[in-house]
Amino acid sequence: MDYPKSVPSVGLVNGQFVDENPVAGTPGSLIPAVWGNSVTQEVLGVITGGGLAPSEADNNQLLKAILAIIGKINPMYSVITRLAASKVLTVEELGLVLIDASSGAATISLPPANVALGVRDVIVRRVDNSGNRLVIQAVGTDRIRFHTHLSAVGYPFLVLLGSGDWWHLRSDGAGSWWPVGRFDNTPLGRPFFETTTLLSPGGYGALNGTVMKRAEWPWLWDHAQQSGMLGTEATRAGNEGKWTAGDGALTFRGPEGRGEFLRVLDEGRSVDAGRVMGAFQPGTIHSYAMGANGAGAVGSRWSDSLTAFGADTREESQYVSGLSNGGPIFPAGTSFQMDAASTLLHSFKSRPRNIAYPGRIKLI
Repeated sequence: MDYPKSVPSVGLVNGQFVDENPVAGTPGSLIPAVWGNSVTQEVLGVITGGGLAPSEADNNQLLKAILAIIGKINPMYSVITRLAASKVLTVEELGLVLIDASSGAATISLPPANVALGVRDVIVRRVDNSGNRLVIQAVGTDRIRFHTHLSAVGYPFLVLLGSGDWWHLRSDGAGSWWPVGRFDNTPLGRPFFETTTLLSPGGYGALNGTVMKRAEWPWLWDHAQQSGMLGTEATRAGNEGKWTAGDGALTFRGPEGRGEFLRVLDEGRSVDAGRVMGAFQPGTIHSYAMGANGAGAVGSRWSDSLTAFGADTREESQYVSGLSNGGPIFPAGTSFQMDAASTLLHSFKSRPRNIAYPGRIKLI
C-alpha cells in the first residue's frame, strides 16, 4: 500500500499528509474513503492471517497476529515467562518458561498441541533445587514423545529434577510434543559414580533400591519390565542389583548398589560363568600355609595376624569350611586352622585398594 497519490485533492505535501495551517491559510490533508478502507483491509489481512477474528474491542490484535505468524515461521520467539505455582500455559507464554517450585509441588500444563497451535516451541527450565516434584504435563490425550523405545506414543508428562534441568519441546499440531533438546541425554537407567553427595540436575537419583510409584515414573517402570532383570520382592535377597515388581500393583523398586563393587556380566565368556544379571556374589576366600607350629610359623597358633602380609582384617567374619580342624572364627574376620601335619593355615577374604564414591542412576 502507499499514500493516496491517485487522489490529488487530498493535499499531500512532498507526498505526505500535512496538518491544516490557519495562519498560512493552507488546508490540511483529506483522507479519502478508498484509502482509509485500503489501510483497514491491510491491517485486517494480518489479523485474519494470524488466525484471529477481528474485534473492535481488542486493540492488541495486530501484535498478536504478528507474533502468531512469526511463530509459524519460527516456532521459538523471545518470550520469558516466570512461574512459581501450578499453571496452564497460554500460547502467548510459550518461549522460555522459568519455574520455581520451592514453595511446593507444581504441575505446569502445556497448551493443546492441535492444528490451532501448529508448530510451536517451549523451553521449560527449573530454577530451584528444593526437591519438590515438578511435573510438565500434556493436556487431554496429548503426549510428550520421549523414550519412545519403551513406549511408541510417549508419555503424558515428564519431571524436571534439580535446579538447571530443562527440556526444549516442539508441538507438531497433531497431539504430540517432541523433545528437541534437554539438559542431559544420558540413557535411562544407567548407573554411575559421582564426586558429590548432592544429586546432579538432569534426572538423577541415588542407587539405593528406592521403592517408587509406577504412576509417577511410568517410563522407568517400562524400562524395568523390558530390562530382562526384573525380579520380585520375595526373591530380592541376593539379587539386590535387579529391579523388583514392588507390591505387584502400584509400586516397583530400583536396583541397590550402595557399598558394592560392580562387575561386568559374563554374557557367555565363561570367566564368571553362571552369574545372573543383578545377582550378589560374596568375596573370594584365600588360604595360605605359613609353616608348622614351632617350625618357622609366624607367631603362635590361632592368633597370628596377617596385617603385615597386606590382609585387611576389617572384613566381615567368615567361617571357612573344607579345611581340617574347622578353625576358630575371630572378630577380625581372619580364620586360622591347622591341618593334620600341624601346618598353620591362614584364610582370609581380600579386596583391592579402592575409593568410595556415591552411586547414582538415571531416572528420566
